[in-house]
Amino acid sequence: MSKKLTPARQKFVSLASKKFGEGEVISKEQIYEIVQENSIGWPSWFSSKKYRVDRGQFRLPVETDICESHQITPAVLAEKAAEIPATAANLIMVTDVENMVPERFNGFVPWGHFRDIKNIIKSKIFYPIFVTGLSGNGKTLNVSQACAELNREMVRVNITIETDEDDLIGGFRLVNGETKFNLGPVAQAMEKGAVLLLDEIDLASNKIMCLQPVLEGNGIYIKKINRYIKPAPGFTVIATANTKGKGSDDGRFIGTNILNEAFLERFPVTMEQPYPATSTEKKIVLGSMEKYGKVEAEFADRLVTWAEVIRKSYFDGAVDELISTRRLDHIVKAFAIFGDRMKAIELCVNRFDEDTKASFMDLYTKVDEDVKVPMGLEEVSEENESEIPF
Repeated sequence: MSKKLTPARQKFVSLASKKFGEGEVISKEQIYEIVQENSIGWPSWFSSKKYRVDRGQFRLPVETDICESHQITPAVLAEKAAEIPATAANLIMVTDVENMVPERFNGFVPWGHFRDIKNIIKSKIFYPIFVTGLSGNGKTLNVSQACAELNREMVRVNITIETDEDDLIGGFRLVNGETKFNLGPVAQAMEKGAVLLLDEIDLASNKIMCLQPVLEGNGIYIKKINRYIKPAPGFTVIATANTKGKGSDDGRFIGTNILNEAFLERFPVTMEQPYPATSTEKKIVLGSMEKYGKVEAEFADRLVTWAEVIRKSYFDGAVDELISTRRLDHIVKAFAIFGDRMKAIELCVNRFDEDTKASFMDLYTKVDEDVKVPMGLEEVSEENESEIPF
């Protein structure tokens, strides 16, 4: 007769036998199902030679292996609860949000690779995407709105050079005087079958390599708590970046890093997100005006024309800065607050150096003859008048 099982071990055997049959051979995946469904610790004892019949295959003990005095009953469990030490299962804390579906933006106008991203998410096929593009052109917004339209949960992680395995997979935290293991956003997204958005992935260090098995569509084993996380159907990964993971050659995106080639290779496709076409951007700006409660179609038209001229100059190498779609939204919001076109533009281009700021504002006066350059910027703008063709 086999050695008698402890109450904790017998509980696992009873649950597994009920689901798969007494004395049956079960796989690691089936063990995982029992652990997940019943919130119990991983039965590492069950992987010993005593129960293993083949690689990844284990036979459940039969009734004769279990002593009657150790039968699991509610009374026995209640009596023994205080004697059983804390296990990985009851050390786990999940800081969860009931609904992770992004809020739908009524004025959203799709552009770029939105439909491709939406189709991939809709398919529920695991298919990691790397989305790259200049700042403020809707990379993150497209992903969140695709999830919103499909009513899919999305877990967004903002990556920095300090992001490590504890931040992503999980780590121990002090909670009310007790040490608890907090499942990270990656593990939670996998369990939920959600879309995992890794924002600004090119800011990461080599610590991001802990995601290699995740990007292969495999589960991850968390050795700190002896737990295996298997991705639920629908789980996929989307990364956004200003570069292609090769660093910033022009120094525009300081802090971006050269990502490991093996890491990048695990993204089947790379999508280059452009700025929207003029007609599309006009709809976006008008949508922003409606959102902020101050609509002026003429102002929207002139803003888009102004931004388009600046972008052409940027791509031709005439200027070092540009106006993003996001910055147009900032200007519209400032206009809704202050009711003054030039004040709204000035406040939102103050982030640039004085010469660039003056050139941009002077250019706007050529697009919109009803406004003038504020006092103090006229001399500077005259010096830079030839930099931006119009």
